Amino acid sequence: MPQAATLKKQHDIPQTALDMGDARLLVLPSGHMGHMGKKACKALGVTPKAAKEKHARDLFHFASSEDALSTPSFSIAERNSVDTWVKSIRTGTHKLLNTKGEEVIFQFDRIASQDSSFLVVSLIGAESKYEDKNDATLDQWIEQTLIGDKPTSKAKSKTPQVSKKTKKATSSASNSSQTLMNLSHDIMMSCERDGAIINVNKQFSSILGYTKAQQKKLSFTDIVFSQDRAQVRPILRHITDEDLPANQVVDFEARVVSRKGKIYTMSWRLTADDNILYLSGQDLSEVQEQQQMVQSQKSLLAEAQSIGQMGHWTWFMDSHHIEWSDEIYRIFGVDQTSFNPSIETLTRYLNRRDVGRTMQAFQRAMIEKRDYEMEFAIKRPSGEERFIKCQGRCKKDSEGEVVSLFGIMQDVTDQIEHEHELRSAKESVERAYSAKSQFLANMSHELRTPLNAIIGFSEMMQRQLLGPIGTEKYLDYIKGIRESGEHLLDLISDILDMSKMEAGKYELVREDVNVNKLIKLCVHMMEGRALDGSLKLTTQLPKDDVSAQLDRRAIMQVLLNLLSNAVKFTKQNGHIEVSCRQEGGQLILAVSDDGIGIPVMKLNTITNPFEQVSNQYTRDHDGSGLGLAITKELVELHGGKMAIESVVDSGTTVTLSIPCSS
Repeated sequence: MPQAATLKKQHDIPQTALDMGDARLLVLPSGHMGHMGKKACKALGVTPKAAKEKHARDLFHFASSEDALSTPSFSIAERNSVDTWVKSIRTGTHKLLNTKGEEVIFQFDRIASQDSSFLVVSLIGAESKYEDKNDATLDQWIEQTLIGDKPTSKAKSKTPQVSKKTKKATSSASNSSQTLMNLSHDIMMSCERDGAIINVNKQFSSILGYTKAQQKKLSFTDIVFSQDRAQVRPILRHITDEDLPANQVVDFEARVVSRKGKIYTMSWRLTADDNILYLSGQDLSEVQEQQQMVQSQKSLLAEAQSIGQMGHWTWFMDSHHIEWSDEIYRIFGVDQTSFNPSIETLTRYLNRRDVGRTMQAFQRAMIEKRDYEMEFAIKRPSGEERFIKCQGRCKKDSEGEVVSLFGIMQDVTDQIEHEHELRSAKESVERAYSAKSQFLANMSHELRTPLNAIIGFSEMMQRQLLGPIGTEKYLDYIKGIRESGEHLLDLISDILDMSKMEAGKYELVREDVNVNKLIKLCVHMMEGRALDGSLKLTTQLPKDDVSAQLDRRAIMQVLLNLLSNAVKFTKQNGHIEVSCRQEGGQLILAVSDDGIGIPVMKLNTITNPFEQVSNQYTRDHDGSGLGLAITKELVELHGGKMAIESVVDSGTTVTLSIPCSS
């Protein structure tokens, strides 16, 4: 006869209990295996054939005997008795070690027939289908067997009869108690003395996720996290001590594990009445997360204050004490374990000249009920002086009265010292610049007068206006004196003109100027130098004369500067052109050449004073480097703009746009 049929006949077990899936094992009361699922055996590291020949004691190696067995240590006789060992296995979830030393999880359920007790061991994991149709049928049968056992006719006769009225009252009281438990946001449960769960509220199922059938198979220690069980068991034993006062309450913390394996940190309150344990558990996970977040934010705030050298403070009006953050203690250079911040102690560190002003600012803020800001100096215990910026606000009560002042203090010593250094440097530069400009402006007459005399006398001697000079060689010397003087005069004139412009002393004298004639005059003045360099100098002018309100001398200097540069930096047989036109109320003047050009990186700086282009494309030429700077300043004094376009080895075009009225 098949084994399943034999078991059914001997123990009156439903066929569905025997027709189990591959993820389950059935342990007979003798400790032998009645059913060996392939997946369950594989998880244990044995074959179904090998498992059939083993006793439960040799097959199940618990990771924690203390958790799995109600009697972890046995006498020699008990240890040899497999039946005693099987009966000591607690129902619930346990970890087993397979033949490879790996941990596997099984659910242990105990079912009873009319005369025997069996263990149903179910594999829990991704490979098992714990709640298949056979399992559901078996669970239903287990529930009927464990809880809803139908007593024999003999037992029925001995059971006292309960009236319908009493049953109704008892049922109503039970329902009321359950309703009251369900109102709580905490987990509430009642357990037997050994921890077996009797009743739970909805929060238990909502948070931990165990079904009603599973709840009836669990004890409180089954849901406690394995690392916390050692501390929980003594508490459960202690609460039922007969020597304790009635309704003694014990508070403790213990982690619990949900059906899906999530761990919750709970705060528990435990009491006992007639050997029934009552527990209330509050989930602390969210509170701990919030505490960790607050602590993290405090740490970040402290780091930010340290970086910014800034701290916060609060002063309550009904107290002399002022609350400081850690950074303010550091700013003042005092030890927060021994220093007590208050108005009196604060004034001891203030610079004497700032005490009255600071107290007035506090008082004015309280009276006027407004925000305030001030700066003061302190002297640390080490004698070091620091500058503090204080910003504050008023906190008001419901009636609008100020109850406290709060704000920040920031160490701005480095900033103030830096500002002082910048201000001092700026003043020094301004003084030096002013002295230079004033010197050059005052020296205008002194420099020009002797140069004019040198040039004039050398010219007279060169022309022999007062009679012949005996030696002809002197004539060459005199010519050199004259040319050097003229060159020196040009340089000094440029420097003096630039100085006047920077000092704001250069004034334009506007008049009606015939621009065509002015351009022709400038071109005529430069023709000699152009011919010396074999350059072609042309103009492109409107047929009708163009007239504009300009400073004749300034515009003439501008054109001569541009033409001089064009002649200097254009190779032999090159071409230079000057053009003029009116466009949209603007006088457009342009000087173009096909010379060596200006590199792109120099275009933005070429108009700075004393800036010169120096590269492999330029020739050695004398000059102060002020020509384009003066030209730009003169054009801008007229309200115009100067633009430079240039390509190396292709030439340069300088365009002037000057507002005019014809």
